Amino acid sequence: MILDCGTGARLLGNEWMKSANPISATILLTHTHWDHIQGFPFFAPLFAAPNHFRVRGPEGAHMSLRDVLAGQMEHRYFPVELDELAARISYNEVAEGTHHFDGLRVMAQRMNHPSPTLGYRIEADDVSVCYMSDHEPFSEDVWRDGAQSPASLDAIASPGDRRHAEFMANADVVIHEAQYTPEEYVSKKNWGHSSYTYVVQTAVVAGVRRLFLTHHDPSHDDAFVADIEQRAQDMARRLGSPMEVRCAYEGYEVIVRRSPMLNPQTATYSS
Repeated sequence: MILDCGTGARLLGNEWMKSANPISATILLTHTHWDHIQGFPFFAPLFAAPNHFRVRGPEGAHMSLRDVLAGQMEHRYFPVELDELAARISYNEVAEGTHHFDGLRVMAQRMNHPSPTLGYRIEADDVSVCYMSDHEPFSEDVWRDGAQSPASLDAIASPGDRRHAEFMANADVVIHEAQYTPEEYVSKKNWGHSSYTYVVQTAVVAGVRRLFLTHHDPSHDDAFVADIEQRAQDMARRLGSPMEVRCAYEGYEVIVRRSPMLNPQTATYSS
């Protein structure tokens, strides 16, 4: 299963093409903003038969998923049009709820983003992975007035943010967008993205085991991202959580193993 299809899809496709066996996979899109689909025309396995791909993405846009992907491959933009791809490809919109793809249980939930966007929770073999990109807090304050340590899911101020945290409760791995620092977020409200502080706080109270921050701002260089990683790790420790926190980077490989369950209601919080 491929989660989103940004420019990194090109390297993935080149690696997969080294195999002599037919390739079959699901491409699961959170939404169709360009940074999440620009790799699609450069994903080499799409050009080869008898490969088979099932492309899934959120419903609710003004055009069908297929038509959106075809639009970026019109001849004026790209030399090969969608219908000329040799692989067998199906396109289907996905609604909120529970689905089953490739033997995996996939739950979809709306994110808070200007374009229709879904986050996904994928479960199989007693492990769970959440992929939650392009999401903004519903409330400026995570906690209700007067909430004291220890905080719980019930102490989250906004029902939307509470629902968001509940979606990742006790997940083994959460890959979550965290484009901004809290200082940057002040001038970026309503752009559809989060600060790392919001993500760490909600992940801690949800009992997440391993958190990977992604969707880094293009203006952030490696040193800046490394500083965000350190600040996010320090914050998790101050909140009394054993959660592992890392900033994702290209080529990062993660092995997911089942670990003892954490109670999402017992994480501590201090301002």
